[in-house]
Amino acid sequence: MSKSLYETLEISENASEAEIKKAYRKLARQYHPDINKEKGAEDKFKEINAAYEILSDKQKKAQYDAHGDSMFGGQNFHDFSRSHGGGGADLDEILRSMFSGGGFGGFGGGGFGGGGGFGGFSQQRQQPNLDIETSVTIPFSVSILGGSHSVAVNGERFDIKIPAGVNSGEKMRVKGKGHAQGGRAGDLFLKINVASNPEYTRENDDLVKQFNVPLYAALFGDTVTIQTLEKEIKLKIPQNTKNGQRFRVKEMGAMNRKTKERGNLYLEANIVLPKVESLDEKLAQLMQEKLPKE
Repeated sequence: MSKSLYETLEISENASEAEIKKAYRKLARQYHPDINKEKGAEDKFKEINAAYEILSDKQKKAQYDAHGDSMFGGQNFHDFSRSHGGGGADLDEILRSMFSGGGFGGFGGGGFGGGGGFGGFSQQRQQPNLDIETSVTIPFSVSILGGSHSVAVNGERFDIKIPAGVNSGEKMRVKGKGHAQGGRAGDLFLKINVASNPEYTRENDDLVKQFNVPLYAALFGDTVTIQTLEKEIKLKIPQNTKNGQRFRVKEMGAMNRKTKERGNLYLEANIVLPKVESLDEKLAQLMQEKLPKE
């Protein structure tokens, strides 16, 4: 028994629900009239939706599996849809009449019986998936501070608002920026990737930044100027600062999007040693004589 609805979705008759859904989504994207401008793509798109409308419903699928293409007067579904869907006829209405009422009414001479058909066919058409899923990479500073970021999707470039504190792997929805059809517009779902920054490391909601400390400041203490993501700050360095020592700047880390509280910024000292040849000769000799060796 021929069962061409499965051929329409390019799957086997033993396909699982998940395989049917996956095949539908793949083909619907491929032949969507907003994407595929080739001749016949729109008709193919309608066939795909109609086939999925039947095979995605357990009751209707069981009825079709029992009768196969005898539903279509022995035609395969492609030929049936082209012959009955052309000339202004509504293929959806034809299929509804076929599946309405009680029991299989049969076909005669390639046409369908008036009062027959299968029961239980939904009167609501399966709507095509108009959503778009893609990924976008944003600068590290935007992920921490928030701001606008320009994206190009579906042949259109526009700005999206990035909330402060967003992290890699999070998803954002932009309403109305998916595919459009028949007055409807899907949504755009963006997976966020955050670009790395050589100056910063993110530890949960905290940020870590290395900064250079001259040997003089490390030994005797001083005030140094540091440029952060937000502003320039002055940090007091105490005497005997060690390499790798951290200094906390409260609430200058990343925003926690659940608690709405900011983490801290940890400034990690990187003590810069001067080259011996750049030192005053007497100072270098004195240091060589006086500095402890252990």
